[in-house]
Amino acid sequence: MALDETDFVDRDYQKARTGGVGIGSGASASAGSGGGGGIAAGAESRADSLRRAPTREELDSQLTSTQQQLAKLRETQEQLERARTAVEDLRRRRGEFQAGRDELRQQLGRGVGLLEKAEFESRRDAEQLGRSLSGLKEAQALVENLDEQTWTDDDWEQQLGRALTTIENAHMEWNGARLKWPILDGKGSSVAEAPPRVAALAGISDLPFTKLCRLGLGLTWPLVVLGGSALGAAILLWWRR
Repeated sequence: MALDETDFVDRDYQKARTGGVGIGSGASASAGSGGGGGIAAGAESRADSLRRAPTREELDSQLTSTQQQLAKLRETQEQLERARTAVEDLRRRRGEFQAGRDELRQQLGRGVGLLEKAEFESRRDAEQLGRSLSGLKEAQALVENLDEQTWTDDDWEQQLGRALTTIENAHMEWNGARLKWPILDGKGSSVAEAPPRVAALAGISDLPFTKLCRLGLGLTWPLVVLGGSALGAAILLWWRR
């Protein structure tokens, strides 16, 4: 009797194995279908909760939270407004400081320069005024000391010559002071309003000798006439003696 390969297969074992696998597969399928139903039920429950309208308590809570956030934003806005106002005030004050400093620098610099120049000119004028005043006082004292009552018959001619020289010198001193200080001619109310004629004196010094002689003669002709008259009177008295 010939044997084939099916004779070596245990058919009882195969049946038992096949039945076990089917049972296990059925149990697994049952379990899987049961778990899927639970997940679907949970998803439906959440969807229901999302579609549900919010309650009044929830709306009140949202409103309170929104109002609190709005209050914080308003407070932040007020703080920013105060900070902006402070910065604008500082900016304005800084601009005033810079503008005032620049203006005062210009004005004070100009004022200092002008006053320094005026001080120098005033000091120079004061020195010239002091010299002119000293010269006039000296000339005044010399003229006041001229007294023809003290002349004697022996020296009156010499005294007359000295007196004429003194008068001429005083007259020159007076004319020089008049050139420097027009107030002496009534052309100014004060010395400060009538500065010395330095330019005029410089122009006179540049004149030629002939013109200077003419100018001197024009200034001193009263003294020349007075001297000539005195000399003529002296000669006449001497001739009669």
